[in-house]
Amino acid sequence: MPPRSGVRKLLGRIVVDTRPLKIAAFRRLWLSTVVTAVGTQLTAVAVPKQVFDLTGSSAYVGLTGLVALVPLLIFGLWGGAVADAVDRRKLLFVTNVGVAITSALLWLQAFANFGSVWLVLGLLAVNQAFFAINMPTRGAVVARLVPDELLPSANALNTTMSTFGAVFGPLLAGALIPVLGLSTLYLIDVVALTITLFAVWRLPPIPPLNGPSRRAGLGDVIDGFRYLSGQKVLLASFVVDIIAMVFGMPRALIPEMAERTFGDPPGGAPALGWLYAALPLGAMLIGLFSGWLTRIHRQGVAVVVSICAWGAAVAAFGLAHSLWLAVVFMALAGAADMVSAVYRMAILQVATTDEMRGRLQGVFTVVVAGGPRIADLTHGWGAAAFGTTAAASGGGVLVIVLVCASILLLPAFWRYRAPTA
Repeated sequence: MPPRSGVRKLLGRIVVDTRPLKIAAFRRLWLSTVVTAVGTQLTAVAVPKQVFDLTGSSAYVGLTGLVALVPLLIFGLWGGAVADAVDRRKLLFVTNVGVAITSALLWLQAFANFGSVWLVLGLLAVNQAFFAINMPTRGAVVARLVPDELLPSANALNTTMSTFGAVFGPLLAGALIPVLGLSTLYLIDVVALTITLFAVWRLPPIPPLNGPSRRAGLGDVIDGFRYLSGQKVLLASFVVDIIAMVFGMPRALIPEMAERTFGDPPGGAPALGWLYAALPLGAMLIGLFSGWLTRIHRQGVAVVVSICAWGAAVAAFGLAHSLWLAVVFMALAGAADMVSAVYRMAILQVATTDEMRGRLQGVFTVVVAGGPRIADLTHGWGAAAFGTTAAASGGGVLVIVLVCASILLLPAFWRYRAPTA
């Protein structure tokens, strides 16, 4: 018994806690995430792949990042405020309907072979507007369904399932494109989103606790940024993440590298799926065995080291000429990014006052979701001008240089330690 008990305790410290799944409402929400995790990633692969097929240019693939960024910036900052003023179940349902409709239209234009890259980009922009409101709403819903002591476990379950979809969705996409065609990826996402609508509608009503709040104005958003500018540790956490994402995220290069570096045929093949899956694969492995992260208290140092590791792995990825070596480097980058994300979220939750937490969560959403979109633009255009190797490897090296420079300017972040009980 003692050895077996010791094994249970060890596993309890390193694997994901499933206690939140005993709560029926959260279980429904989580199951909806399970259903859509793969489908959403199919669309995430289909859009840049279709744009590259239509144009043959990574610069146009990079433009998808700019098109997605604008609605994320606008609606991401307002999404949290809207979620505080209305029934969150209804808002989650409406935004899911919006995402489903735009995915259906993406399927229609691909199936009918309209051949318009601007139609694809326009539908992507609308899709991301709904997503930008849905994302903070879903987080707010979780906080109402799960008691405070189980929130970290609930977030870990959601994140692990999202990374599961991000791993197997691209792999499935790479396998399905040659067999069923690119348009089928959009159709599968539509079916998954339709199933999700039923699960979301079965959630209990989640109105504001104190009735409808006042309408959020531009001044509230400005107050949030003013508060952030005076908090050096928080400011540094956003700065280093922006550096890591904008200069180090090589996602826009994957369609071109899969075809021209690793030998995929023009219609798409497994290399495309493996390259898209590698980043979340590394993150998922860290998420499944993340108990050791709680024992590190110098969280500022941990963020800086993990981002430098991210930059080094991305630089090595750009130089790789073997597909499996490239996948390994991307997985290492994903693992480093997951470590950084865990600590940055912890710093945000602890170092922010309660009255500012919602607005800074909106800023966090914009940074996390918007940074990679800017990276799509910079890497796509960089690849068009200098080639994919220079764009990826140069970006990885630049991440290391700029993060080190930012810490010299904001040394409080390097000294930051997590508060102890």
